[in-house]
Amino acid sequence: MSSTLREKLESNHFVVTAEVCPPKGCDCGEFMEKARSLKGLVDAVNVTDNQGANVRISPLAPAALLTREGIEPILQLTCRDRNRMALQSELLAAAALGVTNILSLSGDYISFGDHAGAKPVFDLDSVQLLQTIATLNAGRDISGAPLEGAPSFFAGAAAAPEAEPFDLILPKLAKKAAAGARFFQTQAVFSPDRLARFTEAVRPLGVKIIAGIILLKSAGMARYITKNIPGLKVPPEVVAELEAAESPLETGVAIARRLAAAARPFCDGIHIMAMGREELIPDIAAGLRNEDN
Repeated sequence: MSSTLREKLESNHFVVTAEVCPPKGCDCGEFMEKARSLKGLVDAVNVTDNQGANVRISPLAPAALLTREGIEPILQLTCRDRNRMALQSELLAAAALGVTNILSLSGDYISFGDHAGAKPVFDLDSVQLLQTIATLNAGRDISGAPLEGAPSFFAGAAAAPEAEPFDLILPKLAKKAAAGARFFQTQAVFSPDRLARFTEAVRPLGVKIIAGIILLKSAGMARYITKNIPGLKVPPEVVAELEAAESPLETGVAIARRLAAAARPFCDGIHIMAMGREELIPDIAAGLRNEDN
């Protein structure tokens, strides 16, 4: 199955993607309802993989359900929970089910989640997972054995445009590009200037950039992000704007829409993380398509 996301990015079509978290359980009804509401609005839907190191259904099942309904998924795959055999098996299963877009991730640390006593795996890192994807695409597993049918994955990786020191981040991004990453979906962007710096540095790698925009639902959420998520710092003026707001959620939507518009000239697409409020994605994405090239 071909990747429409790949075709759009390679033809310089500005894309919009969004994230929908799978259920903690086997009932995918609400997940599918949220995803269906985005059909025609976004180009692909990210399906997260035990996000925040919290146990949820494997992203492969909801990604396959999306494919059945003509909604293109981006399957997030972390190295935290699987060794190299399990990662390859998961990838081959994804290919068999028609899933072609893969986001390679290391994964949040176990200590952040709801199973703090679990043993993290990290048999491979995100760069090695990208290399594994490229090897599978070439028709072999990483032990060198031939495959009965090769996948055709469109692989991407994560990036943090606002992490410091910036110069230390670039070598890892170059490794990801060399290993086969064709797009970067970034962490939340709060500074268009830093995104512009990131884009200028990354462009020579030949990788498309999809800038992350997060919906800040309250000042407390903004402060939590600054305190607990490496590479992210919500500007004090944004926190103050949320604190002073009569409706923090409405203000958060306005901030996200403003940041998306400001980021647009410096990227190839916008990735919206609505944090459970997917019904607000149309408001955040408003205007992005009107300037499409």
